[in-house]
Amino acid sequence: MLPVVLLPGYLAAAPDYYPLRDYLRQLGFVVEVVPLRVRSWFPTLGGRSVAPILQALHTTIQTVLHETGASAVHLIGHSAGGWISRIYLGDQPYDGHVWAGHKWVHTLITLGTPHRSQERWTRRNLDFVNTTYPGAYYPHIRYVCLAGKAVYGTPRGSFANWFTYQSYKLTCGEGACWGDGVTPVAAAHLEGAENLVYEDVLHAPRSRWRDRPDAPWYGSPAIVATWQQYLKAS
Repeated sequence: MLPVVLLPGYLAAAPDYYPLRDYLRQLGFVVEVVPLRVRSWFPTLGGRSVAPILQALHTTIQTVLHETGASAVHLIGHSAGGWISRIYLGDQPYDGHVWAGHKWVHTLITLGTPHRSQERWTRRNLDFVNTTYPGAYYPHIRYVCLAGKAVYGTPRGSFANWFTYQSYKLTCGEGACWGDGVTPVAAAHLEGAENLVYEDVLHAPRSRWRDRPDAPWYGSPAIVATWQQYLKAS
């Protein structure tokens, strides 16, 4: 089996993903999380270049390849980590650098990634990736996109309900729809990818809803059991 590299979501730190890393290791996978801290994201705030995250991702992948002797990795990107991974795969200049990560990635799995957005701070980067590398762009890479159908957006009720509605609306233009509490289903999928929908799955490791305190996220063991098959290809 190929090694696995996990890229955290926006403003998330590597330790948030250690439970997922450790569970995958128990299943026999070699797994490393890109060693980001919350402050690693600060240079990217306001829609600025995500090059610092891309550099950290590249360094991690090259280290894993060197240490394992593998020819490629399976790349898992959570939330914004998914579309940032799509930039990494590309062979066109981004912020003056060509990453060409498609040479070293066998499978890209995105977990609750907003692959499109109408939010002005993220549109520059997302417009770049969707214009330059639309859909499941590289035919030799297997794209798997997971979406959660757990929370219906409504502007009424609790702050959490309002936040979800606004998040969906900023992402796909419609707040009254289903999603994982942050990313609507419609935005989490890519044309040409293997697009999956998981009932009652929340966005992040720390997602908390009063009416479903035990609801899983994409990296919960019971959910991983349904998509780990994509990590066994080599």
